[in-house]
Amino acid sequence: MDSIYIGGGRELKGSVLISGAKNAVLPMMAASLLADGTTTIENVPNLRDTITMASLLEVTGAEVNLDFPSLSVNTSTMDTPKAPYELVKTMRASFYVLGPLLSRFGEAKVSLPGGCAWGPRPVDFHLRALKKMGASIKLKEGYVLAKAPYLKGCSVRFDFPSVGATGNILMAATRARGTTTIENAAMEPEIEQLAEMLKLMGAQIEGIGTSYLTVHGVEHLKPITISVIPDRIEIGTFLIAGALMGKVTVKNSVPSQLTSLLEKLHSAGTQVDIDRESITASFTGRVNPVDLTTAVYPGFPTDLQAQWIAFMCLADGSSMLTDSVYHDRFSHVPELNRLGADIKTEHNTAFVRGVKKLKGAEVMSTDIRASASLIIAGLAAEGETLVSRIYHIDRGYENIVGKFQSLGAEIKRIKS
Repeated sequence: MDSIYIGGGRELKGSVLISGAKNAVLPMMAASLLADGTTTIENVPNLRDTITMASLLEVTGAEVNLDFPSLSVNTSTMDTPKAPYELVKTMRASFYVLGPLLSRFGEAKVSLPGGCAWGPRPVDFHLRALKKMGASIKLKEGYVLAKAPYLKGCSVRFDFPSVGATGNILMAATRARGTTTIENAAMEPEIEQLAEMLKLMGAQIEGIGTSYLTVHGVEHLKPITISVIPDRIEIGTFLIAGALMGKVTVKNSVPSQLTSLLEKLHSAGTQVDIDRESITASFTGRVNPVDLTTAVYPGFPTDLQAQWIAFMCLADGSSMLTDSVYHDRFSHVPELNRLGADIKTEHNTAFVRGVKKLKGAEVMSTDIRASASLIIAGLAAEGETLVSRIYHIDRGYENIVGKFQSLGAEIKRIKS
C-alpha cells in the first residue's frame, strides 16, 4: 500500500492550477444517463472516484470513453438498470444513478451505499421522495429495488438540505409527468451546476441556486458538451496551506463560492488577495485562533473542517470547531495529536489549543479530507512525516503530491 513521505518545514511559494470539482462531476456523469446519445464532459479530474463512476456507467451498458480531462458517455447502448454493490460500496456518490436509471428504464436495482441502514441514514431522503413520485421501493439483500411505469411530479420537502438527495430527485424530476417542487434543497455550487447542465439538456428548472426548485417534467433530454467547475475544496485546501506556510496562489477559482472560508482566513490574520479567477493566501507571521461552525452552503464547508483544524494547531491561542453537518467526522484528530497537536473532542466539537510547533511522525489517513489535513500538518511540522493509507487521497485530489512539489514542498509518493 502506497504512502506519502513529507520532509516538513519548507516554505510554500508559487501557484497551483485547480482541477475540476469531484463533487460536481460525479452527479454530472449520472445525469448523462438521462439523454439518448453522447454527452461530453470536459475538465474531468483524474480521480479514483471518477474512474469508479465510469465503471458503474459501463455496467448499465453505456459506452464510456475516459481520456482525462475529457469524458464522453454514449447512452444509446444502455440496457441494464443496475448498480452493483462492488462498485457502490466504494463511493456513496454512486447512489446518484438511482434517479436517472428509474426515470429512463422505469425500474432500477441499486445497491445501498456501504454502511447504510434503512431509515435513519440520509439515503432515506432519496427513497421517501421517489415514493412520493409514484415509485414502489423495496429493500432486498442490500439492494434498493425501485419500479415506476412513470414518475409523477409532486411536492418534496427535505428535513435537511441533503446534497445527494437534492441531486437525485432533481434528475428524476426532469422527465417526470407534471411539476415537482423541491423545498429546502441544497444550494451548493455543485448542485447549481447539475441544474444548469440539466437545463442545457432541455430540462425546465426554476429557482437554480436557491433552496426552492421547481421542475416541469419534459419527455426527452438531449446530450450536450459541458465543462466542470473548479473544485472549491481543493482550492480551500491549498489556500489553508499557503496561509500556514508561505504564499500560494490558486488559479482557476471562483472566489464567490468561497466567501465563508475567505472571511475566516482574514480573521486568522492571513493576507488574502483576490483576482477575477485566482486567489492568493499569504502567511503574515502569526495565526490568530478562530472559532467556527460548519454548515451547509453558503456556510463553512464540512469538507474543509479537517484542514482548518490542522491550521489551528499552530494558532497563537485556543479555538473550537463544531461540525453541524457530520457529528462524528473527527478521525483525523488522534493522528494530528501524534504530530504534537493538542486537540480534544466532545460530541461534535473539537477544542484546539495552539502549539509552538509540530513534529513529524508516522500517521494514518482515514478519509479524503483527513488525508489532506495530515499532509498540511506534515508540511508544517519539523522533521519527517509518513502518511499511510493514502488511497483515500486518490479519491478526491488530482496529483496532490505533484502540486505541492511545484510549490517547493519536500513531498513524494512511496510505492509499496
